Amino acid sequence: MSKIAIIGATGRAGSQLLEEALRRGHSVTAIARNPAKIGARAGVVSKAVDALDAAALEAAVAGHDVVISAAHFSTLPAAAVIGPVKKAGVKRLLVVGGAGSLLLPGGGRVIDSPDFPAEYKAEAGAGAEFLAVLREEKDLDWSFLSPSAEFVEGERTGHFRLGKDDLLVSAEGRSWITFADYAIALLDEVEKPAHSRQRFAVGY
Repeated sequence: MSKIAIIGATGRAGSQLLEEALRRGHSVTAIARNPAKIGARAGVVSKAVDALDAAALEAAVAGHDVVISAAHFSTLPAAAVIGPVKKAGVKRLLVVGGAGSLLLPGGGRVIDSPDFPAEYKAEAGAGAEFLAVLREEKDLDWSFLSPSAEFVEGERTGHFRLGKDDLLVSAEGRSWITFADYAIALLDEVEKPAHSRQRFAVGY
């Protein structure tokens, strides 16, 4: 059993990561601006923290085996996470990544394709920058898991594929993963690290 701190634990990805961690018997600290919706649950300590408050975040993650950041990149840049995690003495950081920095068959990034939705560009660009900062990080044992193009609500099947830097596309031509199956892949990495200081991808 690990002590896991989840930043952004009330979001769509964060809430599924919380559920998966509890399902596996881990102890979870749920960090969010307003964690009231989590309620009182066995195995969970909820902490109301503004993640941009470096001292508060450092105090909240201290003493954990691993920190998972599931916050939006446009609201929480890499430095705001990496600094407090390192100061707290936590060695492992796992990040809920984005698909924008993944590579297309032609070699270009998803975010640079002509049909990439304009409304997602800011968040995708911030995600690519977060990954770039991580790749320069020498001290933390980090992993960045990129979902597929469609990151959606849906069932927990336990069936998916892992990749590296390329966008995963199903046999039907769709690039997608549910939050629940994504959570399985990320908790697998918590329990059996296989992508230290790497970005990897998950999809059907």
